[in-house]
Amino acid sequence: MTKTNIKNFTLEKLRDYVVKNGQHKYRADQIFNWLYNHLSFDFSEMENLPKSFREKLSREAEIQTLRLVNKIDSPITGTTKFLFETWDGNKIEAVVIPEGKRTTLCISTQIGCPLNCKFCATGLMGFTRNLTVGEIVDQYLLTAKEYGKKVITNIVFMGMGEPLLNYEATIDSIKNFTNELTKTLSRNRITVSTAGIPDKIRALADSGLRVKVALSLHSTFDEVRNKLMPINKKYPLEENIEALKYYAKKTGTRITFEYLMLDGINDRDENVKGLARLTSKLPSKINLIPFNSIAHMNPGGFASKLAPTPFPKIHEFANKLRNKNITVIIRNSQGDDIAAACGQLAIKEKKH
Repeated sequence: MTKTNIKNFTLEKLRDYVVKNGQHKYRADQIFNWLYNHLSFDFSEMENLPKSFREKLSREAEIQTLRLVNKIDSPITGTTKFLFETWDGNKIEAVVIPEGKRTTLCISTQIGCPLNCKFCATGLMGFTRNLTVGEIVDQYLLTAKEYGKKVITNIVFMGMGEPLLNYEATIDSIKNFTNELTKTLSRNRITVSTAGIPDKIRALADSGLRVKVALSLHSTFDEVRNKLMPINKKYPLEENIEALKYYAKKTGTRITFEYLMLDGINDRDENVKGLARLTSKLPSKINLIPFNSIAHMNPGGFASKLAPTPFPKIHEFANKLRNKNITVIIRNSQGDDIAAACGQLAIKEKKH
């Protein structure tokens, strides 16, 4: 008999499940509390549940959990990269990034990625499958267990994969993170990063979750974006901008544009003008991100020719944007010494 994985449920779905099993729905709240507040993954430990129900759960359900394979600490930034194994032998990575009073967890939503962005190591490893809700939330639960629940203050869906191509699981995991019973994270501390899937951006706006959204931009010109991000051929930038306008208006939030600085490709004066035109259309800010090497994936073709914009030029670029009254943040690379920085997550080995 196939067991039901409790971690794949939102609280609402868990309540339906326990009621169907002859229990009062508040039993679901108790299970949720054990999972998210006590970080307990064993039904036998849930002492406020009736013994008969615990035994039934042990027979018919499970709390399937990722297996922590390894973790690597950066001696330079304190960033930690976690390697997890799924139930079917695949591996994914997540990263914990300490930044002053804030500690951010960067989580994955897919095993690999189908988008093949040329600057991203994950795209070079190909795509295996979507992660389940449980596999997404486990990255938080297991790292929180490692660090202490109150240490992780922010979650960014910026790890392996495109979150909006695994939309339902992404949505349900956010519901679990932000549920009042979990006492975990507020919505304004969660960011979903996307390469640009317009219909899902609109759906996310209509979901009522009001999390932050970041668009992986990297150029305001379609011909350049097409080379960097093949998905742009299917969903051109203007379609995404219209969707983001809708999101900003519907949720009252500001959009973040992630902009990877690539030498000679998107760091010229024409790019400053393009960003100025774009940011005038909706409330937004720009994160300038140094390009991190993906040499560990042995890229070929166009990807092998990408090089980082020198830091002095990044600062010059930022100042030109600021002179146009644009909010700009230069992001420091965190964990590039352990291949844990933006765009570097990837698994080279195949499952056994």
